[in-house]
Amino acid sequence: MIDLHLHLDGSLPPELLIKMAEIEGVSLPAEEEEELIPYLTAPEDCGSLNEYLEKFDLPVSCMQSRETLILAAEGLVFELAREGLLYAEIRFAPQQHTRKGLTQRQVVEAVAEGIRKGCEKTGFKAGLILCCMRGGENQKENEETIRLAKEFLGNGVCAVDLAGAEALFPTSGFQELFALGKELSVPCTIHAGEAAGPESIRAALSFGAKRIGHGVGCVADEALMEQMIREKITLEVCVISNLQTRAVPSEEDHPILKLLRRGMRVTVNTDNMTVSGTTLEKEFALLKKMGMTAQEQRQMLHYSAEAAFLPLEEREALKKAVDRCL
Repeated sequence: MIDLHLHLDGSLPPELLIKMAEIEGVSLPAEEEEELIPYLTAPEDCGSLNEYLEKFDLPVSCMQSRETLILAAEGLVFELAREGLLYAEIRFAPQQHTRKGLTQRQVVEAVAEGIRKGCEKTGFKAGLILCCMRGGENQKENEETIRLAKEFLGNGVCAVDLAGAEALFPTSGFQELFALGKELSVPCTIHAGEAAGPESIRAALSFGAKRIGHGVGCVADEALMEQMIREKITLEVCVISNLQTRAVPSEEDHPILKLLRRGMRVTVNTDNMTVSGTTLEKEFALLKKMGMTAQEQRQMLHYSAEAAFLPLEEREALKKAVDRCL
């Protein structure tokens, strides 16, 4: 199993968050793990991406020191290793963890250290994607994130991303930011086509993105789908998250298998293990229920290996590891 689209702050188990809250001095709305879950997980009647994003507020408030950032990253790596994953790319936005005085550089160093420690102890392998944030006042912070990604590229960091409220802050408004990323030769994936339509994906592609986070909105545009097939663009699809955010209205309407059978490079991911109450095993179980074959599962995992922000030889080794596990 490979997870290319996994948010750190949306994937912290309750028991770990309780420990982090104590360190940070954050008062939690519940003391027991089971009682805390509703405050961390999207409700069944979640109505939109914006409502879904509200579930990040509590974990982010508990990730404002070097100690808790290391703990969060290391703890997530332990969890991924326990679940038997082969590889993951963990993403987060450094600028969201500077409330108590840390700089973005210190934040990146802490999370990279946590991932490194977790990988050393478990034998797991993971990369780190730094997220820029959609918003009207984030330009300076986003530019700093891009420059830090360049500095740490190959030393923990593997790419950058753009995340946040897509419907409120269109992808097209970040052209200059990704021009900087292109100038610095920083690989990128961009959230697009989740809460907005094909025009958002087109903008992301024009910025040089070879991977698109979610991207299910492409199904409404025949020409765009043809372009993505032609250019071998990889979609980081997160089925359960898509249903919760109303990016797709129902399981029956989810286009993931349609896109795969059309020839698109589709991958399966969790997005947020805690916020979505999911795992990769659960995502694939749902896809089997939706009609996915064993060969299609293998194909999507191969696409994940091929799209990973890794050197070619490591991607090829990952594909072979997939085959050994299936």
